[in-house]
Amino acid sequence: MSTADIRVEKGHAEPEEVAAITAVLLARAAARPEPTTHHRPRPKAAWRRLEREPGFRAPHSWH
Repeated sequence: MSTADIRVEKGHAEPEEVAAITAVLLARAAARPEPTTHHRPRPKAAWRRLEREPGFRAPHSWH
């Protein structure tokens, strides 16, 4: 990393201060856990299988 990578927008920072903040930022970036791709369980199907339906439906119900 070069000195041109970090710029002080307002005020004046000594090189030691820039080095300290750079060390903190790099340590935080290194400590961040890697994103893992966990497999999510499948959502429950909205439709029903006919063989699992009860044999009788009320006359006022419809699907």
